[in-house]
Amino acid sequence: MNEDRVNAIIQRWQRTPDEDLKPEDYQQFRTLGSACLAEGASAQLVQFLEDKKNQGFAGSMGWTLLEPLLKEVVKKEESSHHCQAALTQLTRICCPNELVHNFLEIIKDTGPSVISETILTVIPHLQTALLRLQDRQAASVGSVLSALHTQLARLPVPYSWQQEEADEYGLGRCCSALAAFTQPFTEEAVRMKQSGHPEHEEMKMELRNFCMRSLRDPLLDAELNPKRKSSLWHFAAEIMLTLRAVDEPLPELLLFHSLRKRSGSDSAQSRESTACLAFLLFVRLITIDSFPAVFSPVFVLQCNMEHVGLLLSSKKESHVLKGMELYKKSLENIPDHSVPVGLLELKSLHNVSQNLRRILLDCPLQHLRESGLQVLQLSINKFDAEAKHKFFRCMLITSNHAGLEGYIIKNIRKQVEFSMQPGNASAWFLGEGLVPLLELVLCLPKGSDTDLLNSMDKVMESLNLLRYLVLRENLLRNAAGVWGEVCRLKEKYLTILRVCISLSRAYYCTEVMSLKEEQKQKAKEAKDAARATRLVKSIKVKQEKVSHVPPEVQHQVLQSALVTFDLMESLIARIEEIAVERLRTPQV
Repeated sequence: MNEDRVNAIIQRWQRTPDEDLKPEDYQQFRTLGSACLAEGASAQLVQFLEDKKNQGFAGSMGWTLLEPLLKEVVKKEESSHHCQAALTQLTRICCPNELVHNFLEIIKDTGPSVISETILTVIPHLQTALLRLQDRQAASVGSVLSALHTQLARLPVPYSWQQEEADEYGLGRCCSALAAFTQPFTEEAVRMKQSGHPEHEEMKMELRNFCMRSLRDPLLDAELNPKRKSSLWHFAAEIMLTLRAVDEPLPELLLFHSLRKRSGSDSAQSRESTACLAFLLFVRLITIDSFPAVFSPVFVLQCNMEHVGLLLSSKKESHVLKGMELYKKSLENIPDHSVPVGLLELKSLHNVSQNLRRILLDCPLQHLRESGLQVLQLSINKFDAEAKHKFFRCMLITSNHAGLEGYIIKNIRKQVEFSMQPGNASAWFLGEGLVPLLELVLCLPKGSDTDLLNSMDKVMESLNLLRYLVLRENLLRNAAGVWGEVCRLKEKYLTILRVCISLSRAYYCTEVMSLKEEQKQKAKEAKDAARATRLVKSIKVKQEKVSHVPPEVQHQVLQSALVTFDLMESLIARIEEIAVERLRTPQV
């Protein structure tokens, strides 16, 4: 299109009232503006938009240039600063409703490769447009925040501090920009409340919803290390401060909400969001100064169990770590031996125990298993005697894992020892409550067919407990009927265990001999190809096949098994020796 024709069109637009502009005028305006950008005349376009003679029709039709201008900025061409200036001018002169509507369309159509660039470009102009709105501001703010968060949630969350610092995908920069974007609307919500503005509740709700969505994505996946206060950390702090500023009661969100059934109105507040909120408040202590101090630590623990259970049930490492830390922090402020047995009746606490058990037994990450064991011990320390007793019984019945059972048995011995100290006597571990525990401890469910290597941890701890009880016979005799039951269980258990050890020893000795014979035979047949062709007999050790394992390793495993049986027999012999000595010694 020649210059004279363009000038004629512009002059016609200058004379035409806004309401008389036709759809073809809008299309023609976009075509001319796009042509300027394509020809590298972005500076002239800015001058054209800033010309007072053109601001009337440019204000009506300028929103059509938003998309092509944004594309140029995202490309980061030399002309991008002129395009930014053009966007700034359009944001000043165009109808704010049209600006918001079209910016929203652009955000929703953003491609995955330019998410952060688009968000960073759009945010300051969107903020200006929203602040210019005269009515329905809260609804528009909500729509914009929802659209921006949808795109933000598509960005990958950094796994390590190095990735977070590099910010390759721009998540950190976007979070910082969003924090700055929401600040004036948070201040507006406060002013609305003070002045009794009718949109106050709606603005508060929109900001709250954005905060809760952000707690889930991306903050629940983020590391949020207080020693490295990154952009994601500061974003988390801003989210918590925004919730406080809009007068959102944290106890209502975290405590009382978890104690009642969820209703349909709670859909905007996801369980993941409140779990992250609890983590930031109680573990990272962000805005903890605004949390009422009237709630007892046991009550806070009870309310946090739902959040802990949710986090521990996740398959994501970051979620599980947050669950561990939240559980630990919820327990730390509680005195030892004070959590009542009633809390064990809570479904949420049962779920936490089962999830913790799953992590201890099945999680492939060692540091998570170690953290889980620390939290398990801390929780045991906080239970009162009756709660410990019930918890131990439950774990012995349901764990089905010798290592975990051995750990529980070791704790039972500690509790018996604690109960024997002056002033700590407890019927749960020194009286009649001890017998039901011993019935679970001093038993081999498969009798003489028990795989002793697989059950080694439980068997060794059960023998250690039994030796301890025999040594403290005089104290147990004071509890009516307890010592007789201990003796009965001891005799029954040791009798079966001796048979089991004898059978297992015979089996493994045979396997050792068989392995030696097999090695001799193989060596005679072919020395040169022995390693390549040797067929190793499959040997069952700890319920695992060890075929295809070098013979020297097989031999080492078999010898280790025989040493284990020796240890068991020596403990049995020591227990019997102590029992005989006690019989010869007159009881006081």
